Amino acid sequence: MNRRQTIPPQQKYTTKQFQSEFPNDDACLEYLMIKRFPGGIALCVECGVDRRHYRVSGRTCYACPVCGYHLFPLAGTIFHKSTTSLTTWFYVIKLMTSTRVGISAKQIQRETGVTYKTAWRMMKQVRVLMAEKLKLQGAVEMDEAYFGGSDSNKPQHLRGKAKTPVLGIVERDGRVSTHVLPDASKDSILPVVGEVLHPRTMIYSDGSKAIEQVRWMGMSHKLATVNHSKGYKDGWAHTNTIDGFWSLVKRGITGVYYQVGLEYLQSYLNEYAFRYNRRHVMRPMFTQLLERTTFQVCPSVREEKLALRS
Repeated sequence: MNRRQTIPPQQKYTTKQFQSEFPNDDACLEYLMIKRFPGGIALCVECGVDRRHYRVSGRTCYACPVCGYHLFPLAGTIFHKSTTSLTTWFYVIKLMTSTRVGISAKQIQRETGVTYKTAWRMMKQVRVLMAEKLKLQGAVEMDEAYFGGSDSNKPQHLRGKAKTPVLGIVERDGRVSTHVLPDASKDSILPVVGEVLHPRTMIYSDGSKAIEQVRWMGMSHKLATVNHSKGYKDGWAHTNTIDGFWSLVKRGITGVYYQVGLEYLQSYLNEYAFRYNRRHVMRPMFTQLLERTTFQVCPSVREEKLALRS
C-alpha cells in the first residue's frame, strides 16, 4: 500500500475558527499568558511566591494581587514593543501557515491594512520562529541547489549575479534541512553533514564531487549515486524527493517573492522547510507555530531579575 494513502489529512483551521478563537487582542493576550504561565500562575519577582496574576485593565500586563508587581507576557516574544495589534500578528501567522508556496508582504498589506514596511517586518519576525535544527534519520537524499546567477534563460531568485549554493538533505518521505553555503566545496558541506546526520547514514545523491567526499569524513556514511545522464532512478538510488522540494522552493520564490536578498535567503528556506516538514502532521500548522511564540523568547527583565537573585 502506498504510504501516502495511509496518512490522515491535516486538520483544517478555517478563518471562521480563527475569528471565533481570537476575536480581539484580549483573547490573544490571554492565550499567550496561559501558554507561558499555565493557569495564570507565575512567580512574582518581588514576593518570591508563585501566585495567580490578574489582568491589568487597558494594559498588556498582569499584576500580582499582593504587591502589584507587573508581569508582561509579551516580553521577549516577537510581539514585544510592537504597536501592531495582536490580532493582526496572529492573523499573519495564520496566513503564512495556510499556503504551500508562501505569501508576499504586499498580500499581507492588502489583507490586514498595515503598511508594506510593517508587513515585511512582521513576516521577517515570524520566519525567525520557523528556524529549527534537525537531526535526520534513516535513508536520506542530499543535493545542492543554486540560487541567483546571470543566466538569461533562468529566473534570478537572488538579487545580484553571483550563484549561491544551498545544501538540502531530506529524509525519504520525511523532513528536510536546508543550509546556505559560502561555496560548494567539501570544506563547506562536510560540517553540515556531520551536524545533521547520524553516523552510518545511507545517503543518496546525484554524483556531486563535493558530496562524494562524505565517504571519507570518518562517520561511516554509505553513499549511493544516480547518474542523471542515464536516468533519474537506479533501483533505490534517486534524488526525486529533494529535487521536488527544490522545485517547490524555486517556483515559490519566483512566483511569490520574485527575488530575495542573499542575507535573507536562509530565512525564506526555513519558511519552506517548516511547512514541508509538517505536511503529514495532523495538527494545523497555525497552532504549531503559534505555540512557538511562547517558548522561543529572549530573556526579559523578569528573567534577568530572577537570575540576579538566584
